[in-house]
Amino acid sequence: MTANPKITVVVPTYNERENLPVLVAQLDSLGIVNLNVLVVDDNSPDGTGTVADQLAAESKGTVSVLHRKVKDGLGRAYVAGMTHALTEDSDVVIQMDADLSHPTSAIPTMLDRIRNSGAALVIGSRYVAGGSTAAEWPWHRKALSAWANFYVGAILGLKVKDATAGFKAWTAAALHQIDVASVRSDGYSFQVEMNYRAARQSLKIAEVPIHFEERVEGASKMNLREQLESALTPWKLRFQK
Repeated sequence: MTANPKITVVVPTYNERENLPVLVAQLDSLGIVNLNVLVVDDNSPDGTGTVADQLAAESKGTVSVLHRKVKDGLGRAYVAGMTHALTEDSDVVIQMDADLSHPTSAIPTMLDRIRNSGAALVIGSRYVAGGSTAAEWPWHRKALSAWANFYVGAILGLKVKDATAGFKAWTAAALHQIDVASVRSDGYSFQVEMNYRAARQSLKIAEVPIHFEERVEGASKMNLREQLESALTPWKLRFQK
């Protein structure tokens, strides 16, 4: 990795107008040279796209916005953002949620792992030593999350503790190698397919502990359709040609 690699944080948004300015300020306060933010807004009815444009205008070039006309899933938003980041010659692409559940304070450690351990993918993990889930989560939600990780790992043989995590840092070379533009999974199963592709390509995967926070403002986007797809995706991946 070069001395000052171009780092792009891809942040999909849908109705995150309260959280987005806070996240951008947190990222800016890290003081990381050449850190850029790409907001991928799915035509949010609450005006998140307008807020993102204002942040971009005030940012002196470090914040940009990709406006999409339709809301067709987290996976599609990430693929659009990541492929755009690659065309802009990013060296490292970080994916994270806009709802403040992922701690920006973990980013320097994630980048250090890429720089010094040769990892192609670094996962911000709730389930390695030192990691944790939100204290506000009821026991059944914690149990469901842990079960989902066990389920995915058992079916696909992934040597990853947090296979459903959405906070990750990728090298550009890794995203090219797994052909991110061709990923079709939607919603949360997108995370699983990305990990599976990385493992199939024998890419080095590292995990760093994070504390996962409950979202601050707004509502969770997880619905029954996405839960069903998340359950089916590991089997589809295992048996596809």
